[in-house]
Amino acid sequence: MHVTYATRFQVLPDRLERFMTLLNGVLDAMRKESAFREAVLHRDPDSACRLLLVETWQSHDEANGEQIHRPYRRAYHEALADLLVRPREVTEWRTLRTDRRAMQHESQIESPLASRHAGETVEARA
Repeated sequence: MHVTYATRFQVLPDRLERFMTLLNGVLDAMRKESAFREAVLHRDPDSACRLLLVETWQSHDEANGEQIHRPYRRAYHEALADLLVRPREVTEWRTLRTDRRAMQHESQIESPLASRHAGETVEARA
């Protein structure tokens, strides 16, 4: 059964760029993992430094037993205390139902530093 983790971050304003660089590296590496299903990063429209990451994995055992300890996560995990206002909040969810409209496979990254009205996106290439 798939497992989803919802992680809330309150990033220090002057550390947002560094945080995003580290997180983007982790997300790019996760995409290559066989147990990885999906990750979606959201930003609070009223606070550019308040983020929500929703990631889905094949199973809880795979995500917690192996993925969390991957070397590509080390720098990210070690830097979190210096980048966040408070520790991240992680909650675990089980998938009951999934509905999606058919989409072409591509990643879109919106600049986290752009204003919420700018809406500028760039295509990510893996």
